[in-house]
Amino acid sequence: MLKLNNVEVVYDRTIWVLRGISLEVPEQRIVTLLGSNGAGKSTTLKAISGLLRPERGDITKGSVEFGGRRIDHHQPEEIVRLGITQVMEGRRVFDDLTTEENLVAGAHTRRGSAGIARDLAAVYEYFPRLAERRGLKAGYLSGGEQQMLAIGRALMARPRLMLLDEPSLGLAPLLVDEIFEIIRRLNREEKLTVLLVEQNAAVALAIAEHGYVMESGRIVLEGTAAALRENPDIKEFYLGLTEVGARKSYRDVKHYKRRKRWLS
Repeated sequence: MLKLNNVEVVYDRTIWVLRGISLEVPEQRIVTLLGSNGAGKSTTLKAISGLLRPERGDITKGSVEFGGRRIDHHQPEEIVRLGITQVMEGRRVFDDLTTEENLVAGAHTRRGSAGIARDLAAVYEYFPRLAERRGLKAGYLSGGEQQMLAIGRALMARPRLMLLDEPSLGLAPLLVDEIFEIIRRLNREEKLTVLLVEQNAAVALAIAEHGYVMESGRIVLEGTAAALRENPDIKEFYLGLTEVGARKSYRDVKHYKRRKRWLS
C-alpha cells in the first residue's frame, strides 16, 4: 500500500535529516518504525503526510507512493482525501472545542452528514469514554482520553492508512495496553493499515508484524516483529535486556555508543 523509495529530507536547505529511507507497508498490516529521539521517525511520517513544508522541510530525493501513485508533491488535504491520516505526537487536540466537536473536525474533508454520524457512533463504540465526555472541552480530558480522541478524530476521515506517532508517550502502562489493543482491533475489524512510530519497542513489536529500526536518518535494520524481538541488539538497546535476561539501566544502555554490528 505504501512505499518510500530512497527518500531524503532536508530542513532549511541545510539540515540533512533523512538520508535515503526505503520502506514498505503492506495493506491491512501493522508495521512499526523504531528508533531513539532524533533518529528521523517523525520526519518520515511528515514526509508521507505532506506536513514537511510548514516546518521548512523538503523531500529532495526519492519518492513516496500510496497505492502505486506518487504523493510526495501532494498537499496535506489531498493526501487525507486519498486515505492517509496522521495522529501527531503529543495528541494536539483542540482544547477549547468539545470532544464531539474535535471528532467532527476530523471529517472536514468529507461530505454527507449521514455517513459522518455513522462513523461518529462507531468511534464511540471503540472509545466509550469519549461518548461519556462528548460535551466536555478536550482540554479537560486526561492524557489517555486525549490520545483516544486524537485517534478517534483521525478515524473520522475514513482512512485506509493511519500514521501513529508515539501513541504511548506519557501514558500509564495500563492505558498503553488499552490503546494498543484498540489499534489491534481497528486493524483486524476495520482492515485499517497502520504505520506505528514508537520508542517503546516492547509494545510496538507486540502488535506489529514487521519492523524497521532507524538510526541517524537511515534504516539500519528490518525484519519480522518476531525476528526483531529475538535480535540481541534490539533486546539490549531497545528492550533493555542483556543476553542472560538481566535488565540494564537506561544509563548503561546509552553507553553502547551506537554499536554498528547490525550495519555489517
